[in-house]
Amino acid sequence: MAADVTRRVNRRRVFYIPGYDPIPPRRYRELYRREGAAQAALSGYDLTLGPGTAPGFGWRVWSSQDGQSTEAEITVLPWSDIVRASMGQSIAATYGQLIRTAWIYATSGALMRLMRLRKGPVIAALYPVAMLLAQAGLALTAGLAAGALVIRLWPGAGPIAGPAGLALGLATALAISLALLRWFRSLDGRLMAYYLMHDYAFTARDRGATPPALHARLDQFATEIDAALHGPWDEVLVVGHSSGAHLAVSVLARLIRENRLPPSALPKYPGGAGAEPPPVLSFLSLGQVVPMVSFLPRAQALRADLRLLSASPVLTWIDVTAPGDGCAFALCDPVAVTGVAPADKRWPLVISAAFSQTLSPARWKALRWRFFRLHFQYLCAFDNLPATPGAYDYFRITAGPTTLAARFAGRAPSHSRIETPVNRYRDTA
Repeated sequence: MAADVTRRVNRRRVFYIPGYDPIPPRRYRELYRREGAAQAALSGYDLTLGPGTAPGFGWRVWSSQDGQSTEAEITVLPWSDIVRASMGQSIAATYGQLIRTAWIYATSGALMRLMRLRKGPVIAALYPVAMLLAQAGLALTAGLAAGALVIRLWPGAGPIAGPAGLALGLATALAISLALLRWFRSLDGRLMAYYLMHDYAFTARDRGATPPALHARLDQFATEIDAALHGPWDEVLVVGHSSGAHLAVSVLARLIRENRLPPSALPKYPGGAGAEPPPVLSFLSLGQVVPMVSFLPRAQALRADLRLLSASPVLTWIDVTAPGDGCAFALCDPVAVTGVAPADKRWPLVISAAFSQTLSPARWKALRWRFFRLHFQYLCAFDNLPATPGAYDYFRITAGPTTLAARFAGRAPSHSRIETPVNRYRDTA
């Protein structure tokens, strides 16, 4: 590990970057409160939440674990406003997104290459396409059937209805079809077809390039993390979940490339006797979907960021996924499969959260087919964690007394990890 694995943490600064989520960040505090209390009760440690003191939305956590008390300041770095703006599409515009997104992934060759990694997330990507086409087919069929019935029942209708009958039939068909499409959309809180379509369309909109609005937001994130790296913390931990994982990669690469890390954050700390050591910089990626972006033709900047971060000695990067998560590219090394691994690559350490083992049989059975819920399991309590120091526990990582490097020191990467480079596009900006 790059960091000092003997260092204990008294104060930690955590930055959480969510995935493509239109809901304000308050939900993440409530999720942390509920699941943290559950994990503390299961694992036998104390965990208490309070109001945050840092700018932005966040909270503080006090925890007593392994005989040591730790305080953590957790801040959510939101981009939900950008997500909501990208979701404000009409039904017709959403179907336009469907056509364009499918075309980009198919003609670029990204879709077939992604299927060579994991079929689960590709099926998840195809789900909104299939669901929206099915909804359109049902709406059109029902509308045409209703229109035909109106024409047939029109007074005096013969083999060929008059102009008035045809007009009324067509109007009926259109009205019924539109009503059904609106009804289907009203059910999207359960069906998730529009939500997922907007998600994949946002990723593919610029063929992998970072949209300008998001680029500016990542600069803001980098500024906040930069300030924390100059603060009185023992560890600065950046957590990226789902789409937030590749955003975190770009943010951290900005800091390194622009030399915005304090000089004392370099591996060989030049401080004199009695000088306070700098915070340890750590990066935890959870349920990542990096290949969905890095496999697109214009993702040169992200590929360059992956390459830079993978060889950096100034941080520790742990990537956690699970084969049970059908929405993530489980155990796929995002740098290696993208085809940009340098000769001196050291990150990420790819490990499995192993849902089928870390959840009790009853809990696993209850969650097994709840795909979206399982995609958030990394942020939740596990009721069957092994009693080993390196077991994945989100609340020990974010609120415990050991750094990310120390917690996973000596941990071997998953034997089932996928490192074969299959990406067609490997050029970097």
